[in-house]
Amino acid sequence: MHEVIHARGHEHVSAEHASTFEVTTDDYLTPAGDCILAIDADRAPTDFDPDFVDACQDETATITVELEANGYTDSVTGRGDPELEFTNERSAVGRTSEYVDDRTIMLEAEFAAEGFDRDLVAALADGADVTVTITVE
Repeated sequence: MHEVIHARGHEHVSAEHASTFEVTTDDYLTPAGDCILAIDADRAPTDFDPDFVDACQDETATITVELEANGYTDSVTGRGDPELEFTNERSAVGRTSEYVDDRTIMLEAEFAAEGFDRDLVAALADGADVTVTITVE
């Protein structure tokens, strides 16, 4: 089961954050947003199918987030949790920790923004269109 988000990069994408990564519906990004990989997303967690959300709320669920832009692809895997809400209307956040808020879509991710492929990050910093596919098993 999966959800797809279409977004775009921005000149301020730096992907330097050590514990989170984020995709947002906001249409701007400041240099301080070092966890944000893409902006202007066409969907947010609140838009996801209820069956998808239910599947992610199982602590044994494996959640994978894949980003593809300009021929570069990278993915990160984490886990689900019963506390995941998927209610945020702006941002989807993957976390290396076990912290949960309404933006959280994944816990205990293998890595955060700083771990993404640097060629992919460069494409995002050039403003490339990106497809974000979130899969739950």
